[in-house]
Amino acid sequence: MKHTNESLPEDFILMGLTKYPWLDLPLFFVLLVSYMFTLLGNIAIILVSQLDSQLQSPMYFFLTNLSFLDLCFTTTTVPQMMFNLGGPNKNITHIGCMAQAYIFHWLGCTECVLLGIMALDRYVAVCKPLRYSVIMDHKLCLQLSNIAWLTGLANSLLQSTLTVQLPLCGNKVLDHFFCELPGLIKMSCGDTTVNEIILAVAATLLIMGPLSMILVSYIHIARAVFRIPSTSGRLKAFNTCSSHLLVVSLFYGPGIYIYIQPSGNGSQDLIKVLTLFYCVITPMANPFIYTLRNKEVIEAVRRFLRKAISSKRI
Repeated sequence: MKHTNESLPEDFILMGLTKYPWLDLPLFFVLLVSYMFTLLGNIAIILVSQLDSQLQSPMYFFLTNLSFLDLCFTTTTVPQMMFNLGGPNKNITHIGCMAQAYIFHWLGCTECVLLGIMALDRYVAVCKPLRYSVIMDHKLCLQLSNIAWLTGLANSLLQSTLTVQLPLCGNKVLDHFFCELPGLIKMSCGDTTVNEIILAVAATLLIMGPLSMILVSYIHIARAVFRIPSTSGRLKAFNTCSSHLLVVSLFYGPGIYIYIQPSGNGSQDLIKVLTLFYCVITPMANPFIYTLRNKEVIEAVRRFLRKAISSKRI
């Protein structure tokens, strides 16, 4: 333990997204624009879902949770990335690095579970429409939401605590653009077998578990949709479910490659790009995916904007 404490650096040096310094400024502005779109889009979803009386359903309750989660998710990483890209300082404090690792892992695990719960909600809505409001009452929605957040928190406390106890032997260069558990494990100079096994097992359970629930739910949903007699009814169900499926694909795809494969396999540059994809691109894209394919949300946004404009005129 004495050796471990002495080996902890005051700061970590983040290698960043690219090895070419001339790309720092363009990447800074790209991240700034994407971050602004993420903030505006997800805050709009939260406000509209909370303020519009026609969107008070379980689907929009979980969508609000997802938007809040995405806001926190991207805020955990993007400001630090822009700080490092905007100047010569590529450091992050040890405390800041550990906090970032804990929070990022918590939010990532929570989103895995939440996307599975949202698929279950779509299954009840499409396959049991007459009992939807009875089954998915507010109490159950709160319980399911709490399960997602607490599961992510418990896994993060376990994984991150095991990781921060690893000896670094003075190593302080992290080949990443933020502090993520797989990168921190690779920095260690000690035996990381237990950490790698626990990370792989937990990731498999938290990714493949909800993903299996999603697949089973959508098999039943597909059967139910094809039995809907009207074309408009089938189209409405398809639009609602396809938005969720697209979000699932954007989030789970990179996560499976990064966390389930054995440690040390795969290109670090590819891992950085995939990580950037699910921690920056996906949170920015989610509000547009749900609004562009959902007439209820589009109409709610229009009503919200009309009220805002009329109130300013008064």
